[in-house]
Amino acid sequence: MRNVSQATGERASGEDDRGAVVKTYRAQVASREAYVLGEGPVWDEPTRRVLWVDVQKGLVLEGELRADSVEPVRRHALPGTVGAVVPATDGGLLVAARDGLATIAPDGRLDLGPRLLPDTVDSRLNDGACDPAGRFLVGSLSLDDRRHDERLYRLESDGSVSVLADRVTLSNGLDWSPDGRTVYHVDSVPGIVRAAAYDPATGDVGEWRELLSITDGTPDGLCVDVEGNLWIAIWGCAEVRRYTPRGELLATVAVPAPHTSSVAFVGAERDRLLITTARDGLSEADLDAYPDSGRLFLADVGTAGLPTPRWNGDTATPPWRG
Repeated sequence: MRNVSQATGERASGEDDRGAVVKTYRAQVASREAYVLGEGPVWDEPTRRVLWVDVQKGLVLEGELRADSVEPVRRHALPGTVGAVVPATDGGLLVAARDGLATIAPDGRLDLGPRLLPDTVDSRLNDGACDPAGRFLVGSLSLDDRRHDERLYRLESDGSVSVLADRVTLSNGLDWSPDGRTVYHVDSVPGIVRAAAYDPATGDVGEWRELLSITDGTPDGLCVDVEGNLWIAIWGCAEVRRYTPRGELLATVAVPAPHTSSVAFVGAERDRLLITTARDGLSEADLDAYPDSGRLFLADVGTAGLPTPRWNGDTATPPWRG
C-alpha cells in the first residue's frame, strides 16, 4: 500500500504500464458530515434516495441528492457494526448487521434476524449487494489474524443461506455485468478481484477466476457501469479506478481522502459517481493533511451506472419469521 503522503499524486504521464492513455477525473466534497467508516452507497431509483452506512457507528443512512451534495434525511442505529444496506421491494431496507441480517420496515421498525456467522469465530458481515433477480449476497471478514476462513453467502427467497465462495479473508465489493451473467467479487486482503459466470435465473455460480491483482493499494467496494467497466475504490490510494472487464486500466478519479471505500452511480440519470470514504485508520497528522476524510464525494465521469435491483423479500415479514 502506498504511503498516505503519496496518495493524491497523479500519474505524471497519463499512461498505464502498457502506454495506453488513462483519463483522470477529480471528485468534489458532497457532504457536510464526515463518517468514521462510510461504506456501501446505493441509489434506490423508485424513491430517489441514496443509502449508505457508517460501519463502525452501526448507522444506516438515507439521504437526498441535492445538486452537488447528499443530505441525510433519516438515520437508523443498529447494535454493533453494519456492513451493508439494500432497498427492499416494499420500500424497507435489508441490512447486513454484525453477525446476521436485519430488516428496517418503511415505518422504521427494526427486526433483527438470527445469527448467520459461526459463533466460534471472530468475524463480522461486510459488503453486500442484490443480484439481478433480487437475491442478497453478503460476505464476511476476519477480525483477527485468520486468513482464508471467510465466506460469501447468498440469502435465498425461502430464508435459507447458500455459500458461493469460501477461503476468503476480507470479502468486499460485489456487482454484476450489464447482462447479469458475470459476477465480480473483491477479496481485499490479498488484493484480488475475482469473476465468475452467473445465471441470473437460477443463481448458479461458475468457477471463480482472478481478474485483477492490485498491489499498490487495497481494492474495496466496486460498481459496474452501463458499458460493463468496473469502478473500484482503492483504499489507501485516495482514488477510484476504472477497469475494463479484461482488467485493463481506463481511468482514475482523484479523491482528497486516502481511504476511499466504495462507489455507486446515483441521480435520476445514474450519471454521478458517489464515493464513500473513511477516517478510520488515519493518524492525527493524516487527518490534518486530509481534513475531508470520511465525507461523501461526487464525480462526473462521462458514463452512467446500472439500475440497482431491490431485495426480493418483504421487510414486514422477514424470511426468518417463517
